[in-house]
Amino acid sequence: MKYVNKYLRNFTPYKLASHKIWTVDKFQREKILKLDWNEATIPPSPKVREQIQNLVNEPSFYQLYPSTYNEKLMKLLSEYVGLPKDNIQYFASSDSLHEYIAKLYITVGDPVLLLGPTYDNFRLTAEVCGADIYYFNISEDFQFDKDSFMKKIDEIEPSLIYICNPNNPTGTLHEVDFIKELLETYSQNLFLIDEAYAEFSGVSVKDLVLQYENLLISRTMSKAFALANFRFGYLIASKSNIEYISSIRNPKNITTFAQQAAIGALSDVPYMERYVKEVRKAKNQFIKDLEPYGSILNCVHGDGNFVLVQLNTIAYKQKLIDYLIGYNIFVRDVSQTDFLKRHCIRITIGTCEQMEYVQKVIISFIEEIYNGAYCFS
Repeated sequence: MKYVNKYLRNFTPYKLASHKIWTVDKFQREKILKLDWNEATIPPSPKVREQIQNLVNEPSFYQLYPSTYNEKLMKLLSEYVGLPKDNIQYFASSDSLHEYIAKLYITVGDPVLLLGPTYDNFRLTAEVCGADIYYFNISEDFQFDKDSFMKKIDEIEPSLIYICNPNNPTGTLHEVDFIKELLETYSQNLFLIDEAYAEFSGVSVKDLVLQYENLLISRTMSKAFALANFRFGYLIASKSNIEYISSIRNPKNITTFAQQAAIGALSDVPYMERYVKEVRKAKNQFIKDLEPYGSILNCVHGDGNFVLVQLNTIAYKQKLIDYLIGYNIFVRDVSQTDFLKRHCIRITIGTCEQMEYVQKVIISFIEEIYNGAYCFS
């Protein structure tokens, strides 16, 4: 269509997973195990509910725009991150933050490099701003070649390099020393490190923002803090980068409910830490329980709150997805590369009890294959 932005006339949309959970009533919803969007599988801290109930009981603010600078929230974020408030800014989700980053740092025709396969929505965000997208993908056996990656940077000279760490969907984790080497070697290139799953990996490059101007870190409270519905994210960066992005940020776009939910969650960090510990334990046990079935599938042990599962055939993959749906378990059919599209699904890791149920269903599926219950034609 002639009226559409010319950079969007032939774009590939970001592919959403099933969201059936919002098409059923609350009683049916409780029977669904939604493991396709890497949300938390438990509610957030009770302190979040307290904050929201207090708001509902005092509705005199409904007709007002939200606070444009929440001092208490900034204080809690600063304490949690362990950096000055000057190095932090909050947004209405990390996706919204990515849009501001693209507006501020990407111009038409800029080469943008994505270390993939990775979170595809940032690709679309950069394309909307007219960026030329390049990929450096890890190998099909999930190995990362550092030297080849650096050669790719030398080759295309990207204005921005996007690294999800740990990566989604592979779970690949890059250590702080490697990111530091990149920042020093390519001081003229801007790096966006997406730390959506940092709580689960225990690795962050946040302290490097005090040394390097070419580093931006995006974070979300949708995963470990269980606040996905409130859409709350934040940026960690140098003081000057925070000032630049704040100058174009619309400060009234973060609802009072989201701000107060974040305050509640940050007031109870131990609750989040217990959940993260539970997820790590559940993931390790889930992978161990499925190890004997390597002729059918292989779990890639990554550092997020999810596991990438590689099925040995395309037919096995689709049959497993359908089989799990029959038990009200929804997983992600990943498709960032041809190899992932043919062979892989991503399963969000929940509690030990939830994952014990999932692995029993998967083992039941495998046993039906062994017994010849499925005919793959």
